[in-house]
This record gives sequence, C-alpha cells and structure tokens, in this order.
Amino acid sequence: MGAPPQISLADRQAALAKAAEARKIRADIKKEIKNGSMNLQQILTSDQPAIKKMRVQQMLIALPGVGLVRAQSIMERCNISATRRIQGLGVNQRKELLTHLGFQIRMESE
Repeated sequence: MGAPPQISLADRQAALAKAAEARKIRADIKKEIKNGSMNLQQILTSDQPAIKKMRVQQMLIALPGVGLVRAQSIMERCNISATRRIQGLGVNQRKELLTHLGFQIRMESE
C-alpha cells in the first residue's frame, strides 16, 4: 500500500470539518427517525448527500423497535448487503424494504 496523499493543513482541517458536519447531520436524522418526525419514505427519497451516504443498517437501527439483530434480519430478507448505503439501494430493494417494514409495523400494533 502506498503512502496517504499529501495535503495541506488547511485542506485537512476543511475535510475534517466537512466530515464532522456530515456526522452531525446523520445523528440529527437518526434522532428524527427515532422520535417519528421523519419517516422511512422521506429518507429513501431524500437528496441530501449526508443522508444518501448513511448506511441502511444504521437507518434501520434508528427505527423504534428495531435493534441490530432485527435490522440484520430485515436486510437479509430484502437481499441488502450489510455495508450498503442508502444511495446504493435499487428500486426493488427500496420497495421491498418499505413493504417489509410496513407489514412489520402493522403486526406490532395488533
């Protein structure tokens, strides 16, 4: 493996600030998902780069009643890789995810 690219201190600080801002946005999105002010369909259709780069598993874990094991199970049933990001989901994967979660939510409320 080669050495990392040489960048100036200012460029490095700018990159670190940009990454911190993206993490903050994703944390805020997770909070909105958790308290119900943002739904799954809004997330899957969002144009925000920070949301698009969020991992599907982290988005699922933020849903009420879904933990790590259940998120992994949902992803396996929907044929979604554990490392897949939201922007990398195909149309069929999005539909299957919405259908699957809609069915689970109805089952939990009964």
